Amino acid sequence: MPKRIAINSNSKIPVYKQLVSQVENNIKSGEYPDGYLLPSMNNLSASLDISKETVKKAYSILRNLGFVEARQGKGYYVSPNSANSILKVLVLFDKLSTYKQILFNSFLDKIGNSAEITIRLHSQNVDLLEYYLDENLDMYDFYVITPHFPLDQPTQKKVLKLLKRIPNRKLILVDKKMDGLPGNYGAVYQDFSNDIYDGLKQGLKTFKNYSRLNVVTLPSSLYAQAIKSGVEKFCMDFSIPVEYHAAITPEMIRRNEAYLILNSQLDFDLIRLVLLARERKFKFGKDIGIISYNESPINQIILNGLTSVSTDFCQMGELVAGMILERKLSKVKCDFHMIRRSTF
Repeated sequence: MPKRIAINSNSKIPVYKQLVSQVENNIKSGEYPDGYLLPSMNNLSASLDISKETVKKAYSILRNLGFVEARQGKGYYVSPNSANSILKVLVLFDKLSTYKQILFNSFLDKIGNSAEITIRLHSQNVDLLEYYLDENLDMYDFYVITPHFPLDQPTQKKVLKLLKRIPNRKLILVDKKMDGLPGNYGAVYQDFSNDIYDGLKQGLKTFKNYSRLNVVTLPSSLYAQAIKSGVEKFCMDFSIPVEYHAAITPEMIRRNEAYLILNSQLDFDLIRLVLLARERKFKFGKDIGIISYNESPINQIILNGLTSVSTDFCQMGELVAGMILERKLSKVKCDFHMIRRSTF
């Protein structure tokens, strides 16, 4: 006997969304085969003690999604091949930076025409995340989210509470793993502290040519502290003097020193560093070394090739798409490399 539709009256999820989710899941699982006649609106509203308008709204959404079709005077039937319909994926990024664009393009190339993608930006605002989930919960097959939010305890607690509303089988976290989130959800992430250590270690031989590593970053950056801990461990393990700077100043531009820029490739710190070094007629990759955090296509032409340390954002997008296509979620850390070019 086909699975009975039930309603959780204590749930915060609107009743019509519960109906849509259950019918959709029953169709995809084969519980409701092609041509199956759904309960009439009158019967379902009576058996669940809900309004007929609520059932009508749910059936209308299912019809628009292509899962059911209405037959005049007969009712609603499961549409042919609806179980194999195109997947619906909601992507919630914090922002669409150069790196996110690389990730997203790689994701789209891999997933092809197998899914309908909707993308929204939460801007690291937890209230905006809540709004998007309230509007779209149970309306998509997968939710792909970058969980980049302020690291204070109240915000992180609220983020965890919101993410728990998404069924594990539908949730894929991108670029960062939430250690406090239980369950078999998907995650394709980087490990900021250990990654920077491993990335810098790949250039250890070249570091011996410089007397000091200067790290330029904004203290307000979400993961500045995690990255700093990895840099400190690297410098301590290999006896490399290190200094930290919030901005580029003329007096810090010194011969035979290396500079790691933790902000965007085209930010003012990098531009100022290059201009000041040119005033002193320093040669990049010889008199001073420059490394940028995070890879970008433009790195190939900046200063005849800007060295970077970066997670593999192309790999990240491909792995996320692969999990969706295979319907098999797991937790995978992306590769992290130093990409050697002329500046280091």
